[in-house]
Amino acid sequence: MGSLPNVVEDCFGLLKLYSDGSISRNPDVPCATPLLNDDSVLYKDLLFDSKQGLRLRLYKPSFTSVTNLPILFYFHGGGFCLGSFTFPHFHNLCVRLTTMLNAIVITPDHRLAPEHRLPAAFDDACMALKWLQGQAMHANVEDMDPWLTGVDFDRVFVLGDSSGGNLAHHLAVRFKAGSMELAPARVRGYVMLSPFFGGSVRTKSEQDHPCEAFWNLEMYDRFWRLSIPVGSSLDDPMVNPFGPYSQSLAEVPLDPILVVVGGDEILRDRVEDYATKLRQLGKKVEFVEFEGQQHGFFTDHPFSQVAEKVMQLIRNFISENSN
Repeated sequence: MGSLPNVVEDCFGLLKLYSDGSISRNPDVPCATPLLNDDSVLYKDLLFDSKQGLRLRLYKPSFTSVTNLPILFYFHGGGFCLGSFTFPHFHNLCVRLTTMLNAIVITPDHRLAPEHRLPAAFDDACMALKWLQGQAMHANVEDMDPWLTGVDFDRVFVLGDSSGGNLAHHLAVRFKAGSMELAPARVRGYVMLSPFFGGSVRTKSEQDHPCEAFWNLEMYDRFWRLSIPVGSSLDDPMVNPFGPYSQSLAEVPLDPILVVVGGDEILRDRVEDYATKLRQLGKKVEFVEFEGQQHGFFTDHPFSQVAEKVMQLIRNFISENSN
C-alpha cells in the first residue's frame, strides 16, 4: 500500500497543502476578536460577481445622509491565501473606517490561492471596481443599490492592507491616473498599508529582522509559494513591482499614493524602496513610517493611538485629493 499524503505547506493550521496536491481548509475564523456591531454603522452583503460567486460588504454611517459621501474600497490582507470580509478584525476595521472617515466603505472578497493562484485575486479586485462602475452608470436611481443613491462616485479611494496593498498597487497601474476605464466612477488615490511585495534579493530589514512577534520571513515565502503561478519566482511582476521582469512605470500616469509601514516590519525596507522609486519617477507619493510598529498594527488594533494617527493620515489624504 502507498503511503498517505503528507503536509508540504501549512499556514497556521488554517490551510494545508498535501504532497498529492490536495488542499484542506479549517472553517474556523482565525481570531477571537469580538464582532463590533453598534448603531453607528449599517452593513449588508451583496453579490458582485455571479460567475465566481464573489460577494462584498457595504458599510454606511447610520446617522448621516449618504449624499456626497466619498467611497472607500478596502482590500483585506491574508497573503492571497487566507481572509474574508467576514473575519471580525477586518469587519471591525471597516466599521471604524466608516465612522472615522464618514465614508461609504466597500470591502470585497477575492478567490484564494492555492486553489486560485494569481492573477485570480487581481482579476477579482478589478471586477469589484467594475461593479461600482456599473452602479454609477445606472441612469435611474431605482436601478441602483439604494445605499449608493447620492454618494459621490467621483471620489473613490482604494485602501489595501498587506496583500491588499499589493492589489492596490496593481489596480493603480491597471486603471492609471483618472481611471477613465471606470467612468463615471473615478478613483482619486490609493492607500497602501504595509503592501506585501517580495523579491529574490533580500533587503536589509529582511536579513536583519527575519522575525516579528507573529510574522517571519519564512511565512512570507510560504504565502508566495502558494499564491504565485507554479514555476514562477519572487521576481514575478506580481510579487516585485520593480523587479527585472516588471514593466517600467516611468510612462505610466498614476493617481496619488499614500504608503504606510511599521518601522519594525520585515517588509519595511522593501516598502520604503517601492515608495522611493515611485518618487524618483516623478509620481505623487507620500511615505510614512511608524516607529516600533510591526505588520498588521493598524488592522489588528484599529482603536490604538497609532491607529488614530493612521486614520488622520487617511482622512487628510482623502481631503487633499478630493478635488
